[in-house]
Amino acid sequence: MWKKIVILIIVSFTIYACAKVAVTGRNQLSLVSNAEIIPMSTQQYQEVLKKGPISTNQEQTQMVKRVGLRIQKAVEQYMAQHNASAELDGFQWEFNLIDDPKTVNAWCMPGGKVAFYTGIMPICKDETGVAVVMGHEVAHAIANHGRERMSQQMIAQYGLNTLSSLMGANPTAGKELLMQAIGAGTNVGMLKFSREHESEADHIGLIFMAMAGYDPNAAPKFWERMVESSGGSQPVEFLSTHPSHETRIKDLQGWIPEAMTYYKKN
Repeated sequence: MWKKIVILIIVSFTIYACAKVAVTGRNQLSLVSNAEIIPMSTQQYQEVLKKGPISTNQEQTQMVKRVGLRIQKAVEQYMAQHNASAELDGFQWEFNLIDDPKTVNAWCMPGGKVAFYTGIMPICKDETGVAVVMGHEVAHAIANHGRERMSQQMIAQYGLNTLSSLMGANPTAGKELLMQAIGAGTNVGMLKFSREHESEADHIGLIFMAMAGYDPNAAPKFWERMVESSGGSQPVEFLSTHPSHETRIKDLQGWIPEAMTYYKKN
């Protein structure tokens, strides 16, 4: 009897705590609000930048910032068109390039804080390649994947709890959970996104880059270069939890017709 009651409570609570992903409409668990997670993400982002070092390559740095601003405007336009601008409350966009040629990675924290590592720039090859990565990483933030992962981990580790009560009872545990969910690669130990999240970010990212004026047909080519960069060995960090490259490229090609309806040449 008690098991049935507990299951009923969990199911009811989960339904109550559901949100919908922008663009795809998928239902997701949401026990954490942006008002809670964004300030903590901002603090962690500043700590990552302090460790840096920030790249002194002005050409690459300006490219990252330029693409970031275009993707930002596309996101804001999309959300406004779908009466979802409130989803961006608290966002304070920022785009930086970290000088680390050995790290082939990029990420976006909740609230729009983006970091690229110089190791991914040769694979991006040009501005459109940067837009492929930027669209994908920003899509993670817009789809609230970090918030969803944190919610899942909260239930798995601490049961039906809220972030504020968890932080009050065990600040260390709360902070560790946050760092796992929104971490930045090797700097803090990221809790990897699921393949479902990665595919969703591919889909949403295509639309954002197209709205920003970048040809979505470049996306499959970027991922082909990314796979080639691994040389057939263990996948680079950026690919470690992604779908197989055959699946990814096939999915991207399937989404391109939809993305092209948003494509605006600048």
